[in-house]
Amino acid sequence: MKKAKDIMNMKNLTRLVYGLAAVMTLAAIFVVTTRRDNRHAHTNDVSECTSVVVVASGDTLSKLLSEQGLSHNEIVTIANVLKSDAGISTLRANSDKIEFRRATDDSPISKIVVIPSPWKQVELTCDEGRNWACKTIDIERDTRAVYRSGEILSGDSFYLAGQRAGIPAGILVDVYDLLAFEMDFERDVRAGQKFSVLYEENYSDGKKVDNGHVLAVAFEALRGNVKMYRFRQADGTIGYYDENGNGAIKSLKRTPINNAKITSSFSKGRKHPVLGFTRAHKGVDFRAPTGTPIPAAGAGRVVARSYNRGHGNYVKIRHNGSYETLYAHMSKFAKNVKVGTTVRQGQIIGYAGSTGLSTGPHLHYEIIKNGKHVNPMTVKLPAINNLNAADKKKFLEYRRVLDGGIEQLSNNPKWFIQM
Repeated sequence: MKKAKDIMNMKNLTRLVYGLAAVMTLAAIFVVTTRRDNRHAHTNDVSECTSVVVVASGDTLSKLLSEQGLSHNEIVTIANVLKSDAGISTLRANSDKIEFRRATDDSPISKIVVIPSPWKQVELTCDEGRNWACKTIDIERDTRAVYRSGEILSGDSFYLAGQRAGIPAGILVDVYDLLAFEMDFERDVRAGQKFSVLYEENYSDGKKVDNGHVLAVAFEALRGNVKMYRFRQADGTIGYYDENGNGAIKSLKRTPINNAKITSSFSKGRKHPVLGFTRAHKGVDFRAPTGTPIPAAGAGRVVARSYNRGHGNYVKIRHNGSYETLYAHMSKFAKNVKVGTTVRQGQIIGYAGSTGLSTGPHLHYEIIKNGKHVNPMTVKLPAINNLNAADKKKFLEYRRVLDGGIEQLSNNPKWFIQM
């Protein structure tokens, strides 16, 4: 079987360009049927007796091996081999599977196959001296790029419209994370807006196993159409870029909590709901039930983690020499997030609450640029991971080919691109 190729691999770009160009000329996208190598098939060999155990809650490797009649010394040896050679030290309940193979029902175990995922299995074999060795086998994927599109209807949220379009929940979450750099899902979503997503589906033996990456996304936003493409640079770095090859992932997100409703906007003069007089509202308030996880809007270092009368429990993060963000009214802080802690984008730093001067649970979010508060919904955010000249040229070639594929799929929604 031909190994499924990553559409983002620059080494395969030329082949992709010509291959898809031919596909476009024929105005059809072909379906390739493949068979997996027998070594990777989960079937019983007629010359062996095989039993399969799905790891349950409370199961341990020692317990399962002992039930199969293995001695204590062999159990210790197998555990050490799995840890050192395959990096497996624990088993996951209701997920991992183990196959035990014997020559006959009464024979000792000759092979153990640990299956930690649909795409990986670890085979342990023993010689005549009962010495165990293992090898890891990566299962080749049948990866297909599929296209889904939809339209926002009156009263819709993007999530509801996405579900109606047939986009899986996990893919929708990924799309939220991407578009949150450019959009405010509370204010930028209107009836009549159209959107589309190109994403991967992974198959094994003709059956869908899981979803892969978002390859491209487009949304007709209020501030202009947003398009993002996933692309692998020559050095292997993967990122998302706009139509012109500029970094689409910003250093900060406008909305830290996906799909949260704005209850109070940035304003230079707002009547404070508790104090009763007018003063500047230097951030944006997002409705969030108590306990809602609050992710960091960008990577940086925690410079404040404290309490004051106005903000209640709050965290302040410095992202670079120009930008800081502040998160207020938390019910509690995340563990291990303290002053001086380095956090990554999306890392949970605390949980929504109503501490300080607050009338109800929510997140108060601020962006400070060069010491001055700016509107998170309108400030121009800096992009990261821009392409160099050589990679940008290859990206533009790739984007034109991918757009051609998307056009074909949009006219034939049941087709897919074989990766």
